[in-house]
Amino acid sequence: MLKIKPAPICRSVTVTVPPQQAFKVFTSDIGLWWPASHKIGKAPFKSAVIEPRTGGRWYEVGDDGSECSWGDVLAWEPPSRLVLAWRIGADWQFDSSLLTEVEVKFVPTESGGTRIELEHRLLENMGEGAEGVRDQFESEHGWAGVLNRYAAATKSDH
Repeated sequence: MLKIKPAPICRSVTVTVPPQQAFKVFTSDIGLWWPASHKIGKAPFKSAVIEPRTGGRWYEVGDDGSECSWGDVLAWEPPSRLVLAWRIGADWQFDSSLLTEVEVKFVPTESGGTRIELEHRLLENMGEGAEGVRDQFESEHGWAGVLNRYAAATKSDH
């Protein structure tokens, strides 16, 4: 039986801040805008963290101080590009052996703002549940909603 590879999720949003500020809000300030509903830990969501280096961790922090890994930083190229390993499976559990990639590009616009281009790829690595997870990522509660929250945070950041 021929397996069809799920298409990557591609989303973009334009913000009015320059790439350096856009990159900072996306990475250093992720805990301020990431949706509290988008978590895998048992404790209520307190924050999210992206450690600022290639090889750094990407994880959530619960209000009890617990940490749940989401993945790690594959490429750290401020202010133009970030690639994160998403290691959360179709069962919404962390799996260190799973690799899907979230690449985020910060492209300067002529008006002095930044277009953020997000691609979540290698979804086929999630196995049988890949298409169902892809549908969730593709929904308004998926990457589109996450990027909308991010864009709103760039407006309130300065």
